[in-house]
Amino acid sequence: DKVLFMTTAVDLVITEVQEPVRFILETKVRVCSPNERLFWPFSKRSSTENFFLKLKQIKQKDRKNNSDTLYEVVCLESESERERRKTTASPSLRLPQSGSQGSMIPSPPEDDEEEDNDEPLLSGSGDVSKECAEKILETWGELLSKWHLNLSVRPKTLSALVRSGVPEALRGEVWQLLAGCHNNDHLVEKYRILITKESPQDSAITRDINRTFPAHDYFKDTGGDGQDSLYKICKAYSVYDEEIGYCQGQSFLAAVLLLHMPEEQAFSVLVKIMFDYGLRELFKQNFEDLHCKFYQLERLMQEYIPDLYNHFLDISLEAHMYASQWFLTLFTAKFPLYMVFHIIDLLLCEGISVIFNVALGLLKTTKDDLLLTDFEGALKFFRVQLPKRYRSEENAKKLMELACNMKISQKKLKKYEKEYHTMREQQAQQEDPIERYERENRRLQEANMRLEQENDDLAHELVTSKIALRKDLDNAEEKADALNKELLMTKQKLIDAEEEKRRLEEESAQLKEMCRRELDKAESEIKKNSSIIGDYKQICSQLSERLEKQQTANKAEIEKIRQKVDDCEHCREFFNKEGRVKVASSAKDGSDEDTDEEKETLKNQLREMELELAQTKLQLVEAECKIQDLEHHLGLALNEVQAAKKTWFNRTISSIKTVTGVQGKETC
Repeated sequence: DKVLFMTTAVDLVITEVQEPVRFILETKVRVCSPNERLFWPFSKRSSTENFFLKLKQIKQKDRKNNSDTLYEVVCLESESERERRKTTASPSLRLPQSGSQGSMIPSPPEDDEEEDNDEPLLSGSGDVSKECAEKILETWGELLSKWHLNLSVRPKTLSALVRSGVPEALRGEVWQLLAGCHNNDHLVEKYRILITKESPQDSAITRDINRTFPAHDYFKDTGGDGQDSLYKICKAYSVYDEEIGYCQGQSFLAAVLLLHMPEEQAFSVLVKIMFDYGLRELFKQNFEDLHCKFYQLERLMQEYIPDLYNHFLDISLEAHMYASQWFLTLFTAKFPLYMVFHIIDLLLCEGISVIFNVALGLLKTTKDDLLLTDFEGALKFFRVQLPKRYRSEENAKKLMELACNMKISQKKLKKYEKEYHTMREQQAQQEDPIERYERENRRLQEANMRLEQENDDLAHELVTSKIALRKDLDNAEEKADALNKELLMTKQKLIDAEEEKRRLEEESAQLKEMCRRELDKAESEIKKNSSIIGDYKQICSQLSERLEKQQTANKAEIEKIRQKVDDCEHCREFFNKEGRVKVASSAKDGSDEDTDEEKETLKNQLREMELELAQTKLQLVEAECKIQDLEHHLGLALNEVQAAKKTWFNRTISSIKTVTGVQGKETC
């Protein structure tokens, strides 16, 4: 009844603030006695607090680096603290210095302190070593090799090996073989279909997923791979087993299986455990079989540990209370993982009765501590201290050895089960018929009210569904009308497009014919120009040969004349060796007229020859110019042909695009 508070410190790293800012949150805490509830619902009430933060810019010289603008915290004050300060004039809350922040964070408790505190051990705690002696692995390897030869028969040495614990590296394979679903393709395919269906218990599954193995890395992240796989398995089983659906505790068993095998195989083993090992019977007929297990455990305690049984009677701790605490601890996997895995080993190998061995082993080893407890202390011991005692693998191994060595006959369990049912029948017979009928009447009335409420809900849902369906139908009809209109428009557009396609094909054929004619014309012109160029080249070559011949003849004639001049005594006087005319004296000029006439004749001949040579050279130059001009015209003609080809093609494409675009706009 005391009012307690819990203080939470949150260190927030803020950009451009030099040190992390610590926010202090305070909230009320309610402390409950251990026996108040078996399951305390996790509350999700949110707590909101406003803070006022005052910052001061750090000067340039005081900064560690000059890259960014930095601030330091002057003061930090919560809204509730500000209100409290206004009423009590208390000083404002200051941000602690960075050096003193470490002292404000409480150090984690030591192992001894953790054993004594009231906090229960989180499910999924404890490390499981994968190391195993080589000799043990060889023994298991030989056993599995023989087992795979005949999977329908278990090896004789299997039970003894399982009691010592299955090696962690082999558990996935061994569990599937023990459950008989090593090659169950039917359940695997069934699982892939089931995960696509909706579960009516989706909210309960989602709520329990976050509570399952919160201490294990694979399941601690909300929305992580582990929680996603666990959700799918639980949802698939709730759809698969419609009679039982999802029950609290299934998620822990599914999580244990997921740590050793993929989703499909984990679902198959879960189905086998629930159906073939009798776990689903615990949840049927108002938990009748579970209460039978409570009674069997009570009778076993009375036989094996009578002093502890009598102590529980003295402190008014009824059998169903400590039995329910034990079953709760088992099915919510509060024990460390090594012990949970070993219990699953024995369960798959020897059946559900192994839980009585483990329960009696726990009660025997903790008898001295339980004899010193009162009612609340015993319940707290089961909930908190008992799981913590077996955190070490060594203690857990000793306990499992003790449990495996205990002999509990199946005949005895059958006898206690028969006693329980006889007792229940006697209680029903001894009960006053009026009270029984009244209780049955109340139950039927409650069922009737529930059914009426369900009927009202279904009727309301039916009316709502009809309205929604009518609305959906109207919307569908409107959409159908709109789609019909669009279809008619599309058909008309298709007809127009086909007509346009035919027109464009005709134009394309005409353009192709025109292009073909132009190409033929261009090719004929090219051939004509090529022939003209060939003729010009032939004429030029002939002129060149003629010029060379004329030059050779002229040179020979000149050489002949020069030779005659050299041979003539009179002419030698007037010409030098190079054939040039010598300057004659005035006396000789006046005296020899014949010589002048001959000279004049030679000059005339020479001028004629030079003129003819110049004309020949001019004709050669003109021929070369014509050749160059023809070659230029040939290049232009070739370019025009190529350009004509591209131009006609581009004009055709652009005309098609233009016509198509114009008609598309007219249609719109």
